[in-house]
Amino acid sequence: MLAVISAAVAPAIALLSFIYLKDKYETEPLSMVVRVYIFGVLLVFPVMVLQYGFQEELHVSGFVKAFFVSGLLEEFLKWFIVYYSAYMHAEFNEPYDGIVYASALSLGFASLENVFYLSTYGIDEAFWRALLPVSGHALFGVIMGYYLGRGKFASGRRQKYLLLASLLLPALLHGLYNYILIRAEENMYFAIIPFMMFLWWLGLRKVKLANERRVAYLSRHQ
Repeated sequence: MLAVISAAVAPAIALLSFIYLKDKYETEPLSMVVRVYIFGVLLVFPVMVLQYGFQEELHVSGFVKAFFVSGLLEEFLKWFIVYYSAYMHAEFNEPYDGIVYASALSLGFASLENVFYLSTYGIDEAFWRALLPVSGHALFGVIMGYYLGRGKFASGRRQKYLLLASLLLPALLHGLYNYILIRAEENMYFAIIPFMMFLWWLGLRKVKLANERRVAYLSRHQ
């Protein structure tokens, strides 16, 4: 069991460390990051209950399952917790902070989800789990956090649009990810790997842009 937990959690910790250390100017308090990560771990349980209820009671289609029961539901609950546990906190004081906290929560969620999966299907699945769903959760978190970071320092209608984007864009990408897996079947890896390459390009671009926005933000407030 220890090997399963290690194999399940290690990719998430590695990705979170990478994102945390990409903060080039002022890293966030580690206690806050760990707290948000733990919230992500705990979020797995209500999500499992809700998803089981929707799928068993409503007999949803693959499209609805991908985009609503999984994509929108999971990303909304992540967004809700990040908003109230980090976004409203005084430590959220620079544009890059959104990426740190949203990815921390997403990777906490991915960690426990991965433990359950590997416990059921075996440690041989660890490589593909790290490459696909764990990385996917991290990148959905990066995109959510990028727009949260922008929204934090905007105002009026622009702030509302950015906060809406911080929810809807990761939900849409998460839904597309799930729908590709549902539809691809035998050619799953050939279908999903190009999508993951796009996600990595987009996520790393958002990391770069967030750091650039931080420089601009700091120069205006010195």
